[in-house]
Amino acid sequence: MGIKKIYKSTKTSVQKRIVINKVLNSENHNRKIINVHAVSLDNIGDELCAPYHYFKEINQKPLSILNYKHRKRNIRQRFINRVTNNQIIVGGGGLLNRGAFNHQMKMFEALRHRYPNKKIVVWGVGHNSKKKEEFNNIKNYNINTNSFDVIGTRDQKMSGDYVPCVSCLHPVFDNKYNITQDIGVIFHRETLAKKEITQKFQNYPSISNNTSIKKLINFIGSTETIITDSYHGMYWSMLLSKKVVVVPNSSKFYDFKYDPVYSSFENAIEDSKKAQNYSGILEECREINHKFAEKVFDYLNV
Repeated sequence: MGIKKIYKSTKTSVQKRIVINKVLNSENHNRKIINVHAVSLDNIGDELCAPYHYFKEINQKPLSILNYKHRKRNIRQRFINRVTNNQIIVGGGGLLNRGAFNHQMKMFEALRHRYPNKKIVVWGVGHNSKKKEEFNNIKNYNINTNSFDVIGTRDQKMSGDYVPCVSCLHPVFDNKYNITQDIGVIFHRETLAKKEITQKFQNYPSISNNTSIKKLINFIGSTETIITDSYHGMYWSMLLSKKVVVVPNSSKFYDFKYDPVYSSFENAIEDSKKAQNYSGILEECREINHKFAEKVFDYLNV
C-alpha cells in the first residue's frame, strides 16, 4: 500500500472514531423518527428494504449508515446530529456480521447501553458475512440483540423476532404476470463485470439488481425458474412463487424461512431441475411485517 493510501486509510479511521465518540458522548433525544440504512441508488434491493418507503409514520428523510465516514465534514456532522436527536429505525438489509457496517451497529448497541431511554428499533436486518466458512454456519450476530427492546431479523434461525424484508409490502407484487420464459438469470450488479460468468448464460434472458423495481419484477413475473446471486433476486422470486436457484456470495442466503436450491454458476442450469416453488410466502411476509409495525410504532409512541 502506497503512502497516500495509508494516509487516507488512517485519516478515515480517525474520522470514524471521532464521529462515533461524538454520538456516544452527546446528549441524546427522541424527537422524530429516522430510518438508517444502506441507502443505494444502484442496488434496488438495498434501496427498497427500508421501512420508510412503506409507512407514513417514519416522517424524516432516510440517513445513510455509511455517512459516518463521509469525506465531507458537514455530512459527518449531520449524521451525528440526526442520530443523537431522533428515534432510530435501523434497517433493513444485510447489516450484521459485515465489516462495512460493524462499527455503526456496535455504536447503536453502545448507544442503547449508555442512554437506556434512547429508542432504537432494528427492522428486518440479517447476517451478511463474506467468509465462505460461515456460509450456512453463522452461530451468533456481531451485536447482542438483547440490547434492543424491539428487534426483528430476517434470519429465522437467529435471535430476535423473525421479520422478513419489508420490501414485500411494495405494491408491485400485486400485479399479475404471464410466464413467457423457462429460465432467467438475475445477476448481482458486481457480477456484471465478470465476463467469464455472464458469458455462460448468454443464451438465457438476464437482468441485474441495478435496474428499476418495475423492470426487475416484470422479469421475475414472466419467468418460471430464476437463477441468481442477488439476495433480493432470491427473495422477490420466492414472493412470486418462482422456482429459485441461488449462487451464494455471502451468508445472507441461508437463513430465510424457505430454502432455494444452492448451486454454482457452473451447475446452476442442471440444478434448476431440483428447484420447487412455494405458495403463500408473500401473504405471510406481509402479515409478519404489519404485526411488527404495530409493535414498533407502539414502542415509538406514534
